[in-house]
Amino acid sequence: MRQKPTVLAREIVASSRLFRVEEVQLRFSNGVERTYERLVGRGNGYGAVMIVAMIDADHAVLVEEYCGGTDEYEISLPKGLIEPGEDVLAAAERELKEEAGYGARQLEHLTELSLSPGYMSQKIQVVLATDLYEERLEGDEPEPMRVERVNLRELSSLVQNPQFSEGRALAALYLARDLLTQRGVFVP
Repeated sequence: MRQKPTVLAREIVASSRLFRVEEVQLRFSNGVERTYERLVGRGNGYGAVMIVAMIDADHAVLVEEYCGGTDEYEISLPKGLIEPGEDVLAAAERELKEEAGYGARQLEHLTELSLSPGYMSQKIQVVLATDLYEERLEGDEPEPMRVERVNLRELSSLVQNPQFSEGRALAALYLARDLLTQRGVFVP
C-alpha cells in the first residue's frame, strides 16, 4: 500500500454558510510538494444517506426537488443528512418518509459513495429500502417534492432524462438492481 503524503500545512482560505475551502500543502514520498484545495462541508459531521426504495420488484422511488447547484428541478433518489445520535438506517427511514411519503419494513446498508474525492470530503451512505408502506413525516424541504418511479429495466434510458444528472444516484440504482438480481428478487 502506498504511503500517504505528509501534511505540511492546512488553512481555511474561504468560508460560506455551507462550505469551507481548505488549502492543504503536501509532501509526497518521492519529495514532490503540492498544494491541494478541497471543499469541506459545514454539515453536522454525521454524514448523509441516499435511499433506493423499491415500490415493488421492478420500480424504485425518485423525488423531484430544486437543486441550487444546477439551478434546475432534478429527479434523484431520496437523500438527506444523518442527524446527531441517529444511525444510518434510522436516517434512511426518516428521510424516505419526509421526502417520498413512504416507510420501509426492511432497510439494508449497501455501501458508501463519494461525489468527487479529488476535491470534496463528503460521502453518502446508500441504503436499500423494501417492503414499503405509506407514511409521511414533515421535513425541512421548502416545498413538497414530487414522487416518481423508475423501472430498474430502464436505467440506461434514465440518463437521457434532462432532469436526472446525479451520478451517485445512478450508481446506487445499478448496485441495488444487481443485488436484487443476484437474490432472485428482480428478473432483468
